[in-house]
Order: sequence, then structure tokens, then C-alpha cells
Amino acid sequence: MFRIFNQYRPRQVARYVKGFFRGRLYIDGVGAFEFDGGRLLPPTKKDKRALTVMTEVNNEIRAMTA
Repeated sequence: MFRIFNQYRPRQVARYVKGFFRGRLYIDGVGAFEFDGGRLLPPTKKDKRALTVMTEVNNEIRAMTA
């Protein structure tokens, strides 16, 4: 499954990742990500913004499950 997010909203992205468990997504202004096991995987292009987004979304997912 592939989804494009026009705005970066960590909680919305986290709900999508948690719900579909495996797939790909794209966030405008940030880049493309893959997710597996209900967590965002590190991006292939290692820039600071993408790594920050990955951490924020994974923290949101962790907070949802607690």
C-alpha cells in the first residue's frame, strides 16, 4: 500500500503505519519512507529531517500502544 501525505502530522502518519503494518508512504517536504512491523524504517536518504520524522512517528506509535 502507498499513501501520500500532503502535510506532516505525526499522529495521522502513526495511525496509518499502525493500521497497515507494512507498506510505503510519502510526506511532502520530507520524502519517502517504508514501514514494516508497524514501525517506520530508517530512510535510504539519510538527512536530519527524515530521521527526526521517523523518530517522532515511531514515538507516536509507541504512545498509542501503551
